[in-house]
Amino acid sequence: MEQGYLTLETGEVFEGVLIGAKQDSLGEVVFNTSMTGYQEIITDPSYAGQIITFCYPIIGNYGINAMDDESINPALLGVIIGDLCETPSHYQSINKFSEKLKSAGVPGIAGVDTRLLVKTIRSRGTVKGFLSKSNVEKEFLSTKETAQAWVEKVSTKKIQFFKNNGPHVVLMDFGYKKSILNALLEENCAVTIVPFNTSFEKIKALAPDGVLLSNGPGDPMELKQWFPEIKKITRYYPTLGICLGHQLIALSYGAKTEKLAYGHRGGNHPVKELMTGKVKITAQNHGYVVVDESIDSTIFDVTYRNVNDKSIEGLKHHHYPIQTVQFHPEAHPGPSDTAHILTEFVSQITSLGETVYAVK
Repeated sequence: MEQGYLTLETGEVFEGVLIGAKQDSLGEVVFNTSMTGYQEIITDPSYAGQIITFCYPIIGNYGINAMDDESINPALLGVIIGDLCETPSHYQSINKFSEKLKSAGVPGIAGVDTRLLVKTIRSRGTVKGFLSKSNVEKEFLSTKETAQAWVEKVSTKKIQFFKNNGPHVVLMDFGYKKSILNALLEENCAVTIVPFNTSFEKIKALAPDGVLLSNGPGDPMELKQWFPEIKKITRYYPTLGICLGHQLIALSYGAKTEKLAYGHRGGNHPVKELMTGKVKITAQNHGYVVVDESIDSTIFDVTYRNVNDKSIEGLKHHHYPIQTVQFHPEAHPGPSDTAHILTEFVSQITSLGETVYAVK
């Protein structure tokens, strides 16, 4: 294997061996603490524009299967791991981790001291990194690609419809995971997937019973031109926002967001359900949060909080049937503690029937 280097914009250099596609890559270096689920993670569209570091020391031990991709084409810019397993052992395995990266055109580096790298990110804050075969100085780009550029890249370009016998849900695709679609289909929903920039009038023409705003990559403020349309949609249809969708709904009602030092990415984040006092273990993948002080308490109640840093993890509108969660109730990978949120959303749609809420 060929020697490779990861150079951070703060000057640190990490050595390893190159895997996957043989190309240089520049992106935001983040880390995920999950012990399993590497296939779902590398195919999650929310990682567009990022180089993902796996905290768990060995990656690839159960191979790649035919079912667990969350998107057709991985959108991440690179992968950093400690130990690479090239002899996977699982009855569903059809490919090796390194071959999956290669076929997807994703570069990677193995043999890196990921423990030290994660400690560096935690002390420095999320930084850009340059993944290359050459140990040379890299002039980092002063301009950054906007979130909208990444959302445009991962969002569907055409409307897709999945027939079923239950209520009709429009899934606004900001970079949705396949597991969200599957969860809705399992609830017997008919689902129409639409591009992220679909207007209120176009959604109205589809006559849905409810709308779900998906997860996705980047800074939600880069999508501010769409806030008025999102607000119209949420005031007309029962709406659920997940991850980026949660942030966009909050922003469309006047709240603010801010970037975390190094984000929440993993399958073991404890979240407190404020109504019951119960703690749920959740799957998360985000770098931005809604600013606590920016929430208008006459409009929204906070429904969930992160146990570790007390950040907002969920909102519920006082009047309209709008709810949001920062975590992933569909998980994949991760625990299913909060899967009931999707079930309750579908039940709410069903109970409301033909009711619509006039735009004010």
